[in-house]
Amino acid sequence: MTGSRPSRPTLQEQEADHLWWRDGVIYQIYPRSFMDSNGDGIGDLEGIRRRLDHLAWLGVDGIWLSPCFPSPMADFGYDVSDYCNIDPVFGNLEDFDRLLTDAHSRGIRVILDLVPNHSSDRHPWFQAARSSRADPKRNWYVWRDPKPDGAPPNNWNSVFGGPAWEFEPQTGQYYLHTFLKEQPELNWRNPEVVSAMHDIVRFWFNRGVDGFRLDVIHAIAKDPELRDNPEVDGVQLRLHNENHPDVHGMLRELRRLVDSYDARMLVGEVYLMDPAKVATYYGLGDELHLAFNFSFMHAPWDAAAFRTHVARFAALVPEQGWPDHVLSSHDARRHASRYDHATLGEERCRLAALMLLTLRGTPFLYYGEEIGMRNVEIPVNAMQDPLARTLTPQMCRDGERTPMQWQPGLGAGFTDGSPWLPFGIDVETRNVSRQMADPTSLLHLYRDAITLRRQNPVLHSGSFQTLDSAEQVFAFERRDGGTRALVALNFGTTPINPRLPAASVHGGLRTHRQSPLAGDAASLQLGPCEGAVLLTDG
Repeated sequence: MTGSRPSRPTLQEQEADHLWWRDGVIYQIYPRSFMDSNGDGIGDLEGIRRRLDHLAWLGVDGIWLSPCFPSPMADFGYDVSDYCNIDPVFGNLEDFDRLLTDAHSRGIRVILDLVPNHSSDRHPWFQAARSSRADPKRNWYVWRDPKPDGAPPNNWNSVFGGPAWEFEPQTGQYYLHTFLKEQPELNWRNPEVVSAMHDIVRFWFNRGVDGFRLDVIHAIAKDPELRDNPEVDGVQLRLHNENHPDVHGMLRELRRLVDSYDARMLVGEVYLMDPAKVATYYGLGDELHLAFNFSFMHAPWDAAAFRTHVARFAALVPEQGWPDHVLSSHDARRHASRYDHATLGEERCRLAALMLLTLRGTPFLYYGEEIGMRNVEIPVNAMQDPLARTLTPQMCRDGERTPMQWQPGLGAGFTDGSPWLPFGIDVETRNVSRQMADPTSLLHLYRDAITLRRQNPVLHSGSFQTLDSAEQVFAFERRDGGTRALVALNFGTTPINPRLPAASVHGGLRTHRQSPLAGDAASLQLGPCEGAVLLTDG
């Protein structure tokens, strides 16, 4: 327990006036690193279940679990060998059912991470496919003959380095793999593959799962002619092996299946840095419910940059769609580290939290973000990420995947054993237990901001409009009928009046919770890297 369990609306009550994936807050959990229940140093489903009260106290509406399916773990679960089971390192289906039941009892939805682009080379489908050119599963993957000189069929490169093709001497053909050679590409142009993937979705929906995060969904359709990708200044442009127009028809078929169930959702990893391309994955409200805008995640610490990224994506998302915002994930350096500052690092964490939780769009939090966890430096000889092993240690993602820091002391409340990755050097001072006891902490700010958001529909479903403001201030207005919220975020290093319009303030929140709210919005003064949300008369 990390605090008293609040009264939360039931799932049925939420559906009546609160669409969970649109109006709520989603919290990503990397299962290996959240909570270890059996002392093997690796987090598991039972560990997550035991920490659900922390998430209920925080106020999140849903949890997204990074892959927990059976896997040889060549890419830590993104190489799936069985889509309808649980890897023993995380537990079993009974453990999953208990977690799902207990999460739902607290009003928390559960999203699974589905990997539709590729399977593990240990999956029975691929084991059959590689056995013979005549095997019925052969066309479930992408196979091609070598060029006359024995070279791969085209010039496509793997994300993990080297050609995206692996030669199989037994059958004399190459198979395609966008990532590791242990992750062969599924052939979504084969209706049998599509049917099998739809059956997997039905399996988990029928079990009670509430949605899926779709891994590299923009890559499931390739150029059917497998044309070479063009190169510019020695850099290969991924023109023909991702973002193919045919992916949209595949998504519309999947969306029709999802819509046949109540209150289910799809959020897509569309890892394209052009927001205009990302926005097309909403279709006309008939493809993804949400698509991650990675240009926002990678914005520099600058008010104008965030203003631009937010406004641009809001304008691009179709009327039937809904934006979302995320600052940290298992694939990106934690924003508390990216935006760290010699003297204002903690204030920046607070400002980022308030921004994320007051923008129009679904906020996604990453475990440990609520206590300001930083990336942990991993010695080269201890790195486990395949990107570090196959490309360069500079691309290692282990640092953002380290265990949750629950409390001071040996094991940090995460494990009774030896953790699979080391804790941060600040674990004794930066942990849930210490921040729970401090009402001025970042953890309490997250909870208060989430509570304010839930209690005031203007903050989760109101309109959005940027405001003219002082330099280095990102200011915007949210409106819902006669209700208005004014938000001012000072990204600068000096105190400032953000120049909000005059309005009587009757509630809100400052990043420094002990500071009083202004009586009139126009008189608001913000310190360096300080922010405020003010509820005002309409």
